[in-house]
Amino acid sequence: MTDKELRITSSTTNLQQIRDFIQSECGAVGCPEPEIYKIQLAVDEACTNVIKHAYKNDPNHPITIRLDFEGNTLEICISDQGVPFDASHYHTPDLANFIKQRKRGGLGIQLIRSLMDEVRYERQNNQNRVTLVKTIRS
Repeated sequence: MTDKELRITSSTTNLQQIRDFIQSECGAVGCPEPEIYKIQLAVDEACTNVIKHAYKNDPNHPITIRLDFEGNTLEICISDQGVPFDASHYHTPDLANFIKQRKRGGLGIQLIRSLMDEVRYERQNNQNRVTLVKTIRS
């Protein structure tokens, strides 16, 4: 098992640092480039949601990203202390209607779910925790 952790503040300027962290750590354990790109995109989107929704674009709050590799499974835990996400209010959007109405935004969770094998959310000890799981295929 390999555990790596990155702690940053909730500024969008840190998104590149997150992508670089994913690239470096996933590359170090032999993840194929197409898989790394999918993981980067999912983590970037999840962290953007934390910045925009949990912290309301305030750049001075902590976000922790932890990577756990076990065999060919990668588990990514993104933690924050922001406003809780009420998953009961999230409904998968009707994409045809979404496009017809030319809406902007609102597809991030759907995107994350399509890129990862498993997505979990929990609120514990005043902390939001999003866990993304990906089985790495060579």
